Formats: sequence, C-alpha cells, structure tokens
Amino acid sequence: MKKVSLLIISLLLMLSFGCATREYVRQQIDPLIDRISKLEARVTALESRMSVLEGKVAEIDTVKKQANEAKALAQEAMKTVKDCCDKAEAALKKAEVIADRAEAAAEKAENAAKKSKKAFELQQKK
Repeated sequence: MKKVSLLIISLLLMLSFGCATREYVRQQIDPLIDRISKLEARVTALESRMSVLEGKVAEIDTVKKQANEAKALAQEAMKTVKDCCDKAEAALKKAEVIADRAEAAAEKAENAAKKSKKAFELQQKK
C-alpha cells in the first residue's frame, strides 16, 4: 500500500508541475506576437524601400547607357567636324592658290594691256 500511495503522490506531483494554463500561455505568447508583428511591419517597409531602390538602380543603369550612347555620338560628331575642317582647310588652300594664280594672270593681263596701249600709241604717232 505504501508503494501505491507513493506512486500516486509522485504522479500527482509530476502532473501538477507539468501543466500550463491557457492564461499563462497567452501571457507568454502575447509579447512575442507583438514583437513578431512589429518585425513583419519593418520587413514590409524595408522590402518596399528596397524595391524603390532597385527601381532607381535600373533608372541609373538606363541613364548610364544613354550617357554612353551620347558620348559615342559626340565623339562621332567631333570626328565628322574634324574631317569637315580638314576638307575646308584643303579647299581654302586650293582657293588661295587659285586666287594667287588669278592675281598673277590679272597682273600679266594688265601688263599686256599696257604694252598694247603703248604699242598702239606708238603706231598712232608714226
């Protein structure tokens, strides 16, 4: 009998310490639920900020690409302008040479006209 009573007492003691009431569980879980909901809100806010930043990164990449394209176009335009300037300088040099020839031809024509005038005047006097 002693063994049975000892067994019953030991079972009662074990069962009395191992059980938790609903109120105790709620008291332990409610702060955790609050912390988890706050953390979820922060994670949601961070995710939205991250998506905005990802959008800005995509915009920056697009702007960089456009800037590189503009740079390439500007370099191509500079090359074209340089080629045009080189051609214009060559044409100017040709024009200067032609102008010098024209001046020389005009001078020769003027001298020839003077000689012809003198010859005409001399023949008139004879």
